Amino acid sequence: MWDDEDDDEAGWDEDDEFDARKEHEKIYKHPLMKKAKDIFRLTRALVGSLDEARKELYGNIMMEDAMVMSAKFAGAESISDYVLKMEKAVIMKVHAKSLNAMTYQLGMEETHAEEHLELLREAIEEYRLLFIDWQKGFDTNEKNDDGWGIFTD
Repeated sequence: MWDDEDDDEAGWDEDDEFDARKEHEKIYKHPLMKKAKDIFRLTRALVGSLDEARKELYGNIMMEDAMVMSAKFAGAESISDYVLKMEKAVIMKVHAKSLNAMTYQLGMEETHAEEHLELLREAIEEYRLLFIDWQKGFDTNEKNDDGWGIFTD
């Protein structure tokens, strides 16, 4: 039934083994992930101090924006395919911009001291700069066409 003499593992290199702990550290110790986590904490504090009506109106959107920024980074950082990395990067950018825009909405409604909103804006700006450096490292040669024609040229 089983051919123990089969030497399929001759080409197996133990260095190629997936190391979950190493991958986890690579993702969660990355400066972009750390900044995303900072943004999440700042967002949670701002949302927590909103009145009930505004919390219901803006809170879920803001928390979703903050969570997606780190979740999509983890997904993008764990794959090598350029098309998928770019797809996740665009989603990260959209949510960062949405969260930043929300700080101006809250500012117009005078829900928080301007310096509290500015803390989140500054964190998002730092995230943007880290994001730019991060995405420059994507390997454009590792593309798998997903049939949608985006990022494949």
